Amino acid sequence: MKHNSIKALSIQINLSGLSFCILNRTTHAIELLERIVLEKKATPFELLNQLKSFISVNEAMNQSFDTVTCIYQNELACLVPNSIFDDSKLADYLKFNAKILQSDFISYDSLVLNESANVYIPLVNINNYLFDVYGSFEYKHASSVLIETLLQRSNTHSEDALYINVNELHFEVVCVRNKRLEFYNSFEYTTKEDFIYYILFTIEQLKLNPERIKTYLSGQIQETDELFEIAYKYIRHVSMVETSYSFKVEGTANRGNDHDHFILLNSF
Repeated sequence: MKHNSIKALSIQINLSGLSFCILNRTTHAIELLERIVLEKKATPFELLNQLKSFISVNEAMNQSFDTVTCIYQNELACLVPNSIFDDSKLADYLKFNAKILQSDFISYDSLVLNESANVYIPLVNINNYLFDVYGSFEYKHASSVLIETLLQRSNTHSEDALYINVNELHFEVVCVRNKRLEFYNSFEYTTKEDFIYYILFTIEQLKLNPERIKTYLSGQIQETDELFEIAYKYIRHVSMVETSYSFKVEGTANRGNDHDHFILLNSF
């Protein structure tokens, strides 16, 4: 591998696809931003094969990086307040909202801004492969990146807000109120009716007013999409999230709008 200690690699993995991003920390520019969309939910074995294939045919992936980060985006996660968190009881936290096996490896991220731990299941076969290719690397859950990013944003945006990050088969909902996390969850959907049902149900449960709550969308969604249109129909203040990065996302490296890869680009 060609050595270059001034670049960072971030890989995002979910059951419907993989995304890859290389940041040049010297030029403060994104050099690679690619996404592989799968037609159906993939198994861990299939995801590993997709990852191997992409790395083998992309020269940019075959260099040494200063940092490598793998982001897992799945529903197998649970937030636990620091006040009651015990790292010897990780399986107990997950068993209430996810089906886990005795053989599953369970990890957690520490969310400093939220004073909590995010307990989740990474993919061991992916971790082992990345270690073989790149050596030491960091991994975390996508919701950890999303929540920390939005809490940081609340320092300069004091308004209460609902954030919806859209993916092909599911979406995440985050509610920030009084600069604190009030709600996080992820929902699977098939139709636009599923999409708006879960959003309106969340708004109702949190006793928010759809005529007043500022709602920001990110991820795989555009203002011309039917998902955006139905959200705008039932919620008065809907817009795409504003993005602000310390690096350039432009030229051939930019596959879509900045908000398409909101979690991936905020992982650096």
